[in-house]
Amino acid sequence: MATAARITSEFDTTDVRRIVRGSIILGFAQAICVFLVSLVNKTLTGTADHALTAIVVAFGAAMTIFWPGMQTRPRTIEGIAGAAGIGLGATWAFLGFDVALLQPLHTYTNRWAQIGGFSNWWYLPVWWMVGTYLSWMGGWMLSNQASRTGEASVPAAIGLAGALTVGCGVLAAVLHFPGAGWNVPTFAIAVLPALALGTLVSGLGARRL
Repeated sequence: MATAARITSEFDTTDVRRIVRGSIILGFAQAICVFLVSLVNKTLTGTADHALTAIVVAFGAAMTIFWPGMQTRPRTIEGIAGAAGIGLGATWAFLGFDVALLQPLHTYTNRWAQIGGFSNWWYLPVWWMVGTYLSWMGGWMLSNQASRTGEASVPAAIGLAGALTVGCGVLAAVLHFPGAGWNVPTFAIAVLPALALGTLVSGLGARRL
């Protein structure tokens, strides 16, 4: 990871306006994804439900992970922290959309209510942490790429993260990790260790400034 203190106008763009705007946009996009998943879960069953849910979840995860870094263009710790800041701000923006729109529309099914002891508020503190982590790792991966090759590649980062997620999910299912199976939740959770591995892999051979 690059750690130089020099910040340019082209990279490490972490002005307050950009962070706030990025947080609101990302939080709104997350709310749309959650609403789409709820519609799919309520109207479809079986393979169609699983397939469409996987597509929406994958898109939402990719945007949460890498879109903040696309806004801050991280090259040093400044840009990485800015990406994490957008991720954190987006979780609070999502909270607003959730309270104002999603919960009054009864978006969440009994499945989610049961997980949280019939309270829709259980997931919010978890999401504050997870959303920040996802964007932080994404910004770190893009910074590592730029340090190694001179330019960050979002498609390459998505490919690496996706491959490692599939690998972690398959490994968890094959080894019968507690609660793991051949389902969307397993592979959604597999993103978390996959991003840590992706950050390590993307940093191999990176120049230390």
